[in-house]
Order: sequence, then structure tokens, then C-alpha cells
Amino acid sequence: MGEGMLAMPDMIDATTWSALFLGLFSVAAALGALRKPGLWKSMVEEIERSPALQLISGLLELALGIAIYLANPWIPADLLTCVMKTVGAVMVFEALAVIAFSDLYFHFWLRNLAHMMRGWVMVTLVLGLALTGAALLRV
Repeated sequence: MGEGMLAMPDMIDATTWSALFLGLFSVAAALGALRKPGLWKSMVEEIERSPALQLISGLLELALGIAIYLANPWIPADLLTCVMKTVGAVMVFEALAVIAFSDLYFHFWLRNLAHMMRGWVMVTLVLGLALTGAALLRV
């Protein structure tokens, strides 16, 4: 390395960072839903009414799912890499379902959110805490 050049790390641990940020996002989303009951139902109702929001939601999830999928290798000895690769793949398939079948997909979620809102929020919180914790343990 030449004089005056900054040292760059050989590799950034994409698994740790993607797990950390997805975990923090999930925790924040769950806390917001706990603070304002009915928030998620309102968001899904808005998306269900707007074809533009349906397409944008699907595209955003597709892009994030692809990024997570491609950034995480499949290393059987490393459980977190396998979990994150699987999460990325599920996000890609869900995004394609949202884009192709948004009318059915959002109607399904509205029925489920109406009856199991607190359950979904708690699952999101626990999964977010688990991802955040797993990422922090790798640092």
C-alpha cells in the first residue's frame, strides 16, 4: 500500500450489518405499532386502496430482498448467514406476490391483522430482537 493511502478492511461482514439493520427496523416498527394500535392496519388499508403504493411497496421489498439475498453467502456452519439468505429469498418471493396478486395479498393481511394484530407485533418484536442480538454477538 502506498504512502498516504488509507487502509481498507479486506471484507465487510454483510451478514452482521444486514441482520443488525433489519433487526433494528423490525424492533422500531413493532414499538411504533405498540405505541399506536391500529397503525399497521391503517397502512395496509392505504396500500390496498392505491395501485401505485402496491407497486412501490413490491418494488421496494424486491430491491431489499435481492440485496439481502446477494449479500449473504450460504455457509451451513454459520446459522446467521443461512437465516439472512433465507430472509432475502422470502422477501423476493413475497414482493413478487405483492406485485402480481396485490388485491388478494393485502385483503389476506387485512383479515389477519384485524384478528391477530398484537400477535404479529410481538412476533415482529421478538424476531427483530433476535436478529439484532445475533448481529451484536458477531461484532
